[in-house]
Order: sequence, then C-alpha cells, then structure tokens
Amino acid sequence: MNRRRTWSIRVRMTVIAGTVTALICVVLIVLIVVGVRGEAGDYKRSKATAAAARVAYQVRREPALKGGLSAPDDVVLQLLDSRHRVIAGTGKALSGLPIARFRPRERDIYSTKVLCPPRGFSGCMWVVSIRVYQPDGDWIVYAAIPTVPWYVNPSLIMFLVCVSLLAVLLVSLRAWGTVDQTLAPVDAIRLELAEITASESGRRVTVPENRDEIRLLAEAANATLDRLDSALARQRSFTSDASHDLRSPIAAARAMIEEALLYPDQTDWPKTGRAVLQSLERLQAIVTDLLQLARLDAAAWQDTELIDLGALVTIEVARSDRTKRIVPHIQEGVTVLGDRLRLVRLLTNLLDNAERHAESQIDITVRREDSPTGPAAGSVAVLEVLDDGAGIAEKDRDLVFQRFARLEASKSRDPAGTGLGLPIAREIARLHGGTLTIEDSPKGARFVLRIPRNRAAQNP
Repeated sequence: MNRRRTWSIRVRMTVIAGTVTALICVVLIVLIVVGVRGEAGDYKRSKATAAAARVAYQVRREPALKGGLSAPDDVVLQLLDSRHRVIAGTGKALSGLPIARFRPRERDIYSTKVLCPPRGFSGCMWVVSIRVYQPDGDWIVYAAIPTVPWYVNPSLIMFLVCVSLLAVLLVSLRAWGTVDQTLAPVDAIRLELAEITASESGRRVTVPENRDEIRLLAEAANATLDRLDSALARQRSFTSDASHDLRSPIAAARAMIEEALLYPDQTDWPKTGRAVLQSLERLQAIVTDLLQLARLDAAAWQDTELIDLGALVTIEVARSDRTKRIVPHIQEGVTVLGDRLRLVRLLTNLLDNAERHAESQIDITVRREDSPTGPAAGSVAVLEVLDDGAGIAEKDRDLVFQRFARLEASKSRDPAGTGLGLPIAREIARLHGGTLTIEDSPKGARFVLRIPRNRAAQNP
C-alpha cells in the first residue's frame, strides 16, 4: 500500500506562516489600494469641479467668453451656450461636439456622471456639469477628468508587492528558524532513542532546561524507558528462573534414565518410571503455569459476567477435597463483574497455598467492604483466606508474589511446587481492577483480595 508522503513539520510550519503572511499582505494591499484610490478619486473630482467652477465664474464676469480655455493637467473643459453650441474649450474639446448630453436638473446647479467614454475621447472619465444662468438662456460648463484605475498607479502596486514579498520571505525565514530551534531537542531525543538498544537500555534522553512541552516529552520518554528497563529486568529474571525450574525436572528425569540404562538388569523399572513420571508432572505443572501467566500478561479475556463471590467460594469448597478443615464465612449479595474461570483459579491457588502451610484449619471470608470516601465508596468485594500456620514474615510479603520465588518453608513442605501460584493469583486480581495483599493476622498468613464492585449490579 502506498503511504501518503507528508512534509516535515519545519516545511509545514514555514509554509503555513508564509501563507498566513501572504494573505495578510493581500488584505493590506487591497485596503491600501482602495483607500488611496478613494483619495485620488476625491482629489481628481475636486480638481475638475474647481476648474468648472472657475469657468462658470468667468462666464458671469465675461459674458462674451469664447475660444480656448486654460485648465489643469488632465482636465478637459467645454463651454456650451444656450443653443448647445460649443463656444469655448480646451484642446480638441473646442472644435468637437459636446462631450456629454446630460444636464443638471432644473433646480440643480450641477450634476456628475462617469462616461465610458465621453464624446471624442477614449477611456472612462468623470464628468461634471454646471449650469450658468444667462439672459438668453442657461449655459453649460462641462469638466472631464480620467477616472482612477483600480490599481491607482503601477509604481504603487509594484512597491506594495515588493514589500509584501519581503515580508513573506522574512516571516518564512523566522518561522523556519523558530521551528528548527524548537525541534532541536526533539531531534536530540530521537537520536538518543534510536541509539538505545536492549543491551544498552540504561541510557536516558537529555531533559531540556526549559519547562515546556519538549521537557514533558523527554520526561515521559525517560519514564517509558524506566518501565521498559523494569520489564526487561523482570523478563531476564523470569527467563533465568524459568530455565532453572524447567531444567531441574528434565535433569532429574535424564539422570534416572541414564542410570537405568547403565544397569538395566539391576534397575527397578516401575520405580524408575514413577520417578520419571513425577518429574514430567512437575514439568507439566510449570509449563501450564507459564502458559497461564502468558495469557494473563496478554490480557486474553473471556466473556465477563456478574459473579456472586460467595456462591463461587461455596461451590469450589464443596467440590474439592482438602486435607485441612475449611471454615467459610460468607456474606450474601457480594457480586463482582469478571471472568469466572480466572476467579476460580485465583481461589484455588490461595487454597492450595493455605493448605500447604496450615496446621489444621483454613478460614475463608467473603464480605462487602464499605469505604466512606473515594470513587469506590461502598463498592469493594473482599475475599480473605486465612490459615493457622506459621505465617509469612513482613519482609517476605512482596517476595512471595514474585515469579518462581519460594521461601524455605514452602520448599520443604512442597518440593514439587512451581512458585507461580501466588503471582498468577495477583495478576488475576490486577486484571479485575483489584489487589491481592498479605495483611497482619494473629496467626498464620492472611491473604486479602479486594475487587471494586462499581461495575457490578448495585445490589443492597
């Protein structure tokens, strides 16, 4: 699939800045041209009106005025008698026909029109007509002057365009420099991130001194690298521990098979087979737990449903055979929204651990915990599993949730354990938005699961 090519941020910001500047310059040019054109038009009209008024004044003083008339540059004058004959004018207006036909209205002294063109001329001209009262009838004075073109003057347009191009160039250069200076730390961060590999993951990007968005980006990148380092460290530790725990049953089975093959006549083959089967069962248990952890890490959920936590505990306790006495303390109506199979796995792992360390009794409590404050107030489901064994020292309470971590007491009581039961249980709790912790108790280990009920049905 062809990917659409895009310009770099520097080019895009420079183009945007140049385009905006160009648009602003165009608007300013239009406003300037319109303003100058209006002033120039007013000046020309005033010039023509003044020349016509001067001729009208001369007519009143010299009734016999005839022949050529003097006028400012660009102004055409023409005087018509009461019979509409041209008796005076400037240039070719003296010998030609009247340049216009319109006259002021009976009660008006003057009127104006734009003619394109007047008689005998080319181009549009602004024409003023003034009535002069005479004994033999009204005389008419025409004064014409070329209209102002839309561009007013070519020199003005050239000057404005040159200034606008210079402004666009300066703004574009400034935008390029500003964006380049702004993105310099981003380029440095990108280069540093490109050089970081799994073997050199301890490096961090440089955090700029300015407290701006780039600094936040660098801090976020470093925080991400910290999490990646932690994940890599956990992965390396997990791989090392998994390799060790997988190697142990394989090595044990291999040693027994090799010894049996060396002395086949002296070997108790059924006993050897049972020993190898035990190693394979331990190997299968480890692989099963590893697959479960992999699914939990990938968050491969099944369909969720509303689950009565008390009923789930009652059913699982009733159908499982335990060597220790189990005493349930169930509060009705404690529901959560989640994956039933995974919650069953969590409960089974906690019961297996409690059974391994209990002396004679395991207490299971399901209750609703009402929190007076917080977003989950009154909506926390609690599951407690308490055994009457020796308990877990406070310094080891986080250790037991690490993958493949096993205390000496656990190794002595269950040599075939995988060390993955409690980490799986905590991961299931996390995926349900809850927590699994070890809390203080008068005797034994007290595992407490808390899951928010705010997504469950609001049962009383």
